Amino acid sequence: MSNRRTLSRDAQTGITTDFIFEAGNTASQDQFVIAKSQDVTAFVEQNKVARNEIDRHQKHGEFSKVASIPLSIYYDLKQRGIVDDQKAMRAWLNDPDNRAFRTRDSRI
Repeated sequence: MSNRRTLSRDAQTGITTDFIFEAGNTASQDQFVIAKSQDVTAFVEQNKVARNEIDRHQKHGEFSKVASIPLSIYYDLKQRGIVDDQKAMRAWLNDPDNRAFRTRDSRI
């Protein structure tokens, strides 16, 4: 049997923290998990608008915004060491599976 209770919901970031308890066959098999989740629909839609507004052939100078990443994903990337590894971060941003977080279509 599994019980889920919301511990907190941050209206600004959209991050929800839940406590999930799963009863095992014996007390020693009981488990609990603290789970964080975030609705990233707004990020994806804002990024899509930004991507469509930019002329990908125009030069944008030395610095330009290339992505907008939700905090929950950023923290996961940070924990995995990707944020601190420029080559790994570039590969993650260039991966087609992560296109929803890009604000430009050009490669990094």
